[in-house]
Amino acid sequence: MERIEPAHPGRWWHALPDGRVQCDLCPRDCKLHEGQRGLCFVRKMEQGRMVLTTYGRSSGFCVDPVEKKPLNHFYPGTSILSFGTAGCNLACKFCQNWDISKSREMDRLQDQATPETIARAALDLKCRSVAFTYNDPVIFAEYAMDIADACHDQGVKTVAVTAGYIHAEPRREFYAKMDAANVDLKGFTDDFYFKICGGRLQPVLDTLVYLVKETGVWTEITTLLIPGKNDSDEELKAQCKWMRANLGPDVPIHFTAFHPDWKMTDVSHTPASTLTRARQIAQLAGLNYVYTGNVHDETGGSTYCPSCEQAVIRRDWYDIRGYQLDDAGACRNCGTRIPGRFQKFGKPFGPRRIPVRLERRA
Repeated sequence: MERIEPAHPGRWWHALPDGRVQCDLCPRDCKLHEGQRGLCFVRKMEQGRMVLTTYGRSSGFCVDPVEKKPLNHFYPGTSILSFGTAGCNLACKFCQNWDISKSREMDRLQDQATPETIARAALDLKCRSVAFTYNDPVIFAEYAMDIADACHDQGVKTVAVTAGYIHAEPRREFYAKMDAANVDLKGFTDDFYFKICGGRLQPVLDTLVYLVKETGVWTEITTLLIPGKNDSDEELKAQCKWMRANLGPDVPIHFTAFHPDWKMTDVSHTPASTLTRARQIAQLAGLNYVYTGNVHDETGGSTYCPSCEQAVIRRDWYDIRGYQLDDAGACRNCGTRIPGRFQKFGKPFGPRRIPVRLERRA
């Protein structure tokens, strides 16, 4: 079996005069004593340097439909090899993967694989892409970037599912390795980010503008709507207006439904009507590709041509029931080019979720 280093040298840090080190990866700027871990839990000061403790280790691998990330304009109908590690650099009270993202026990890391093993597995499993997901890949950036290099050597694409909470220098290096990203825009007030997520809004907005305006990374956005917390008409209008002005009309936005979890079990499920209302607000703000998620809504899950208004990709949950784009992603009805990454459409992967163990494939 290929050897995996238990504590991988970390990047983006500097020594402080008092003997501590400061992590320069994300806006938390954690300052650590010897043996101490950052809030993300996986970056640690060890022997006077920064190390990543989860390099080569995973909380599990699954083959998913790419639409589950969610990405609706990135090789629709294809499968994607998904995995995460442990820890997170935010502290969202509503986290729906909290057993992974807030794990303090390394026994959550049930599988291990080198970057080359993951790339070969994606190829063997006929996955078009590999997704860094479940917890935020920013905190295991060194591992994700090495995997991306190995994947690109095999012709496999890479996807970051992330909160976008990262400093400018590592952001530039990290996203240079990514083909697509789905960024969680968790709300649109700094108060929400600070009180509910333990972070700040502006670094996420900076990441979105950087991705859309300065890179070739295909970008989609997800906002989980929580009743009474971030779902008011005023906040949704402000978010959509900002997106239209700063990102343009063609960046897809997914409004998804909250279910009670972790530290917010006292808040009710998001009604489907809230997602429909959010979708209408976004469309009125001039956004062309607005989706609903975590609810059964064929209309809200489908892609429409902004010119002729025909459904060009008709979805029922993660099932593609109709596809009216040519190989380049143009509407077969009127010829309008739909933004995204497209290829010749074959038999869609469908809604399956297939767990796999890569340790056995090493």
